[in-house]
Amino acid sequence: MKKSISALFLLAAGVAVADDALERGKAIAFDRNQGNCLSCHMIDDGELPGNSAPPLVVMKARYPDREALRAQVWDATVRNPITVMPPYGRHRILTEEQIDLVVDYIHSL
Repeated sequence: MKKSISALFLLAAGVAVADDALERGKAIAFDRNQGNCLSCHMIDDGELPGNSAPPLVVMKARYPDREALRAQVWDATVRNPITVMPPYGRHRILTEEQIDLVVDYIHSL
């Protein structure tokens, strides 16, 4: 019985950690001084979203490969040299950890 309770606790703790990471990613994405995704993208429950870029919805369908989404956030100019999306990784606007958090959040939408 103890193993079952321990396993449930670890599972619940893992979910809490995952939820916390998504919340941290969302906070960065919504922060006007960090990710600032809302300046161009509509995101569900975001306040004052922009409309100059695609809405961030059904992202797992649009980017089944999480690494392709991460590459887009890291440097969108690779796929589109004339994009206005900042190269968050190449220009070190966000740290690697922040990029991972934002990508995990966006990929969950």
